[in-house]
Amino acid sequence: MKKVYLDNAATTQIRPEVINEMVKIMSEDYGNPSSTHSFGRSSKSILELSRKTIAKLFNATSQEIIFTSGATEANNWILKSAVTDLKVQRIITSKIEHHAVLHTIEILASTYSIKVDYVKIKPDGTADINHLVELLSDNVPTLVSLMHVNNEIGSILDIEEIGKICKQHQAYFHSDTVQSIGKTTIDLQQIPVDFIVASAHKFHGPKGVGFAFIRKGLLLHPLFYGGEQEKGLRPGTESLHNIVGMTKALEISYDLLEEEKSHILNLKNYTIKQLKDNFEGLKINGNQEKTFYNILNVCMPFSEAKTSMILFNLDMKGIAVSRGSACQSGSLKPSHVLAEILNDEDIKKPSLRISFSHFNSTEDIDALIDVLKGI
Repeated sequence: MKKVYLDNAATTQIRPEVINEMVKIMSEDYGNPSSTHSFGRSSKSILELSRKTIAKLFNATSQEIIFTSGATEANNWILKSAVTDLKVQRIITSKIEHHAVLHTIEILASTYSIKVDYVKIKPDGTADINHLVELLSDNVPTLVSLMHVNNEIGSILDIEEIGKICKQHQAYFHSDTVQSIGKTTIDLQQIPVDFIVASAHKFHGPKGVGFAFIRKGLLLHPLFYGGEQEKGLRPGTESLHNIVGMTKALEISYDLLEEEKSHILNLKNYTIKQLKDNFEGLKINGNQEKTFYNILNVCMPFSEAKTSMILFNLDMKGIAVSRGSACQSGSLKPSHVLAEILNDEDIKKPSLRISFSHFNSTEDIDALIDVLKGI
C-alpha cells in the first residue's frame, strides 16, 4: 500500500542532507559547548556559527536568537516574561491562535489578573484590524500576540502592518511564526515585531528544537533556572546536533524557497480543482485567494454521521491528513479555529486540513481523491 503524507502543517519529513549533517555532529563534535577544552571549544564554535547563520537569514543579530526546545517553550517564555518583566497589564490576542498561546494566556490571566482582549475574526479567518486599533486606543501597557499564518486554515496576518500599528500605540508585538518560518522571507529590520518563534520540525528539520527572536533591548528573565547557557536565558546543555540540523534545514528551505513554493502552490491548485470537480457542495474554509500556499482546509459535503470515521478510513488506506491541528486531532470536539468562522450547519460536517510539502506529487492527490470518493 502506497502511503501518502499530506499533514505537513503538523510536522515534516526531515531532509536527507539534514540527517547527514546531524549524524556528523553526533559522531565527531560531541563536546559540551560549555566545556573549556578543545572538544567543548569546537562545539561552541559550531553553536555560534549556527546562531549567526540563522540571524543572517532574518536580518537580525546573533544576540537576538535564543535556542529553545521549540515554539511551545518559546511562546510560554515570551508571554510570561511580557507580564512579569515587561509589566504589561493586558494581552490582545485572537480566539484562533494555537493552544500554546491561548492556554498560556489563560493561565497568566488567572495568575496575574491581567486583562485579555480578543480581536474579532472575520468570516474568512483574518483578524479585524480596525477592531485591533480600537482596542489599542485604550492607554494600557499591552502585548499583542497574533500568529503570522494560522496552522489550521492558513489565513495570513500582515505582520508588518500590525507591527507598525503596535509601535504607534507603544504596544509590544509577539507573533507565533511557526507555520511561516522557512516558507516565506521575514526581514526583521523591516518588520517591527518584538518576538517571533520557530520549531525546526515544521521546515524539514528535527523535532525538539527551535528558537526565539527577542528584539535587542528587551530584557527578559529565563523561564526556568540551572545554568548560564544561551546568555543565561535558557539553561541546559544545548542540543548541538539538533541546532545544526535546524540551521541546515533552514538554509536549504530558503535556498530553494521559490522553486519549492511554486511546486507546492501548483499542487494546492490541482487539489482544489480535483476536489471541486468530484465533490459538489465542497467549501474552502477561509479565503481561497489569501490563505498560505501550503495549507488547504475544506469542508466536505458529507453527512454528520461520517465525520468521526473519515480520518480513520483515510488512515486505513495510508492517507495522512488532519481534522485540525495535530495537538487536538484525536479529539472529536470541533476545532476552536473552525468554530470561529463556520456556521452551525457546516461545523457539523467533516473538515479536512490538507497541508503540502515539496515531497508531495499529483499522484498523492489522486490517491486522496480516490479514497474520499469511496467514502
